[in-house]
Amino acid sequence: MRSRQYDPDLTPPWKRSVPVPEVPAEPDLVVEEVTTGFCGAVVRCEKTAQGPTVTLEDRFGKHRVFPLEPRGFLLEGRVVTLVRPSAAPRTPSGPARTASGSIAVPGARARVARAGRIYVEGRHDAELVERVWGDDLRVEGVVVEYLEGVDDLPSIVRDFGPGPDARLGVLVDHLVPGSKESRIAAEVTGEHVLVVGHPYVDVWQAVKPSSVGIAGWPSVPRGQDWKTGVCRALGWPENTGAAWQRILAGVRSYKDLEPELLGRVEELIDFVTVGS
Repeated sequence: MRSRQYDPDLTPPWKRSVPVPEVPAEPDLVVEEVTTGFCGAVVRCEKTAQGPTVTLEDRFGKHRVFPLEPRGFLLEGRVVTLVRPSAAPRTPSGPARTASGSIAVPGARARVARAGRIYVEGRHDAELVERVWGDDLRVEGVVVEYLEGVDDLPSIVRDFGPGPDARLGVLVDHLVPGSKESRIAAEVTGEHVLVVGHPYVDVWQAVKPSSVGIAGWPSVPRGQDWKTGVCRALGWPENTGAAWQRILAGVRSYKDLEPELLGRVEELIDFVTVGS
């Protein structure tokens, strides 16, 4: 009589976990943590006393640390187990991303410009928005124009004639309570006009110092031109145009910008494209 061979695992088949793929947690891999829904790009993996962890960064620059547990993440909607990457390089997986962190649309043509517009205060602001959100704006058909200042904003809004199909978004520097900028913003804000701003004296400060290779943005005494004062404090030539090109060269994606600017630009894009 032949003896029967028994499976040492006595767990019923319907209760056994289905194996999931193991994926190396390479930098810039975009995943979602299953319990919190936090979605971000891998920044680094570390070995701790409690076990290996992964740090994720979302599109607003927020960091969260999670343990590398089995079946702990979603990759393109599929459950995976993240593991520490080997030393050997690999081709990044996941969809290609634009500089803003959005999923890239291969071969997408620029959309015909819509009536809605985004105005930003200054040429440097416009160049920074183009550097990070340019691909997204072309797909959405949103044109960005720059203002020389906010003093003429009320007349610009009147001439623009905003409406349901022609919304106007405005990004203002140093929009803080009690300022001239805040009073003008309150004057023109309406159902079809949204004015938002960041707290920085100039958009230069919205670039993370580490991306520029400096320890921090220096304080500039009142009454002194801020940009010139920054150049002096950092030992740069007092050529603000050249300084800006140096700063802009350090911006490769949304990760190089402060959250206070990221959120405001995303808000404006959503506002002018509502209903599309």
